[in-house]
Amino acid sequence: MSDQSRPPLPPFDREGALSKVRRAEDAWNGRDPAKVALAYTEASRWRNRDLFLTGRPAIADFLAAKWAKERDYRLIKELWAFAGERIAVRFVYEWRDARGQWFRSHGNENWAFDADGLMAERHASINDVAIAEAERLFHWDRAGVRPQDHPGLSELGL
Repeated sequence: MSDQSRPPLPPFDREGALSKVRRAEDAWNGRDPAKVALAYTEASRWRNRDLFLTGRPAIADFLAAKWAKERDYRLIKELWAFAGERIAVRFVYEWRDARGQWFRSHGNENWAFDADGLMAERHASINDVAIAEAERLFHWDRAGVRPQDHPGLSELGL
């Protein structure tokens, strides 16, 4: 393990994969681009929708722009599958735009990690659905960690 490692480390067992997914969810809900980018390798490769990125600086810039646009962002991730150094997740997040229109974004991610537990690849497919504010399902008071008693995606029927 190096001084930059991010446990749990591959190969992942179920507990380690669940922990990795929840840690990623918590970090993204914190909306700190520089901090989140540290979970990725220096040369991490991303596909996010139709955008291709390489490296931590590009990831941090992307996240800063994303969270400036996606206001009141709340994310829930759920483990889908894992094997060796790979994890697949499904996720849903809710946000509103500058005009106040709410959206629910549904997606899937495929992750590959290096030996130090840093994400070397991220492939994300995402679809946005406009919703009314009354349709929102993600309710917690502060940015950051989803409370342990808040339902996950399966419990919410998503």
